[in-house]
Amino acid sequence: MIINYTINNIIKNSLLFIFISISFSQDFDELYFGTDDALDIMTWNIEWFPKNGEITVDYVTQIIDVLDVDILAIQEVDDTVLFTQMLDNLNEYEGYFESSWFAGLAYIYKTETVEINDIYEIYTTSPYWSPFPRSPMVMDMNFMGENYIIINNHFKCCGDDNLNLNDDGDEETRRYIASNLLKNYIDDNFPNDNVIVLGDLNDILTDSPSNNVFQMFINDAENYIFTDMDIANGSSAEWSYPSWPSHLDHILVTNELFDNISYVEVIRIDSFMDGEWSEYDQYISDHRPVALKLTSNTILGDINLDNQVDVIDIVSLVSIILDSSGAYNVLADLNQDGINNVIDIVQLVDIILN
Repeated sequence: MIINYTINNIIKNSLLFIFISISFSQDFDELYFGTDDALDIMTWNIEWFPKNGEITVDYVTQIIDVLDVDILAIQEVDDTVLFTQMLDNLNEYEGYFESSWFAGLAYIYKTETVEINDIYEIYTTSPYWSPFPRSPMVMDMNFMGENYIIINNHFKCCGDDNLNLNDDGDEETRRYIASNLLKNYIDDNFPNDNVIVLGDLNDILTDSPSNNVFQMFINDAENYIFTDMDIANGSSAEWSYPSWPSHLDHILVTNELFDNISYVEVIRIDSFMDGEWSEYDQYISDHRPVALKLTSNTILGDINLDNQVDVIDIVSLVSIILDSSGAYNVLADLNQDGINNVIDIVQLVDIILN
């Protein structure tokens, strides 16, 4: 009897698992963003991942696969074990969440297109804990031969919509100081670099100047632009935090990238789900992701980065293929299949001849 009871329980649990898997599967076939010819980067607060256990893990895995972006800046990772489990199921991606004091920030990046130089935190010491309850996480990386500095953030939440600079504990003041510190850091350390600041910044872009925690960036329009400003000024249906509703998740870039801005959107994943927002909010997050597409300055086929595509690039490509170390070179992978081989030579010759 005990054996039969155990077997019956196993069968029931297995059937329940299958039922849940089928019930909560979604058709995300029409959901997409990433392309091979641009840097696709996304910020996503996934609300103390996983919000609803294995169901959340399955959803987020499917979504990352179909969106096909190069880099995801993540906020609110709670369970690093399940986060690592999810990364193991994302064959094209790796992740990073190491921290001196883990507060939920992470990166997920595509290994075939993104070359990591370094990832580190800034403003980690106690004088900065008030403006930065979660230390900004900096990624120094290369994409198609170009270097980028990406700064992932999760600012202090809440407040009363009034900026009181006489009160260091005021939530808006804390966000204002954090914005100033980020600007000073970029101005001092990366004055001529491709810099992207993104994350859940927990405030809107459209406050009056006297109450705007981002005013120092807005005033410096020659050097900084919020790529999602039009979204912030647009319909609330397109905002990243529908529950309020408000637009709290942003992507800021420096002037080195102004001409490369191709497209930015709040990705309404909920509209691809059977239960729409209520289902998305229950099983995934209370924030929608914001994604940016940046065109590259690299010329397709310019393997040696001399701004020309010619026979010298063929020589460089052959050398890469014959390299005994087998090191992968994203610039040499002209057909974007994850391999440097003779097919890339054929494509390069075709580019030169045409």
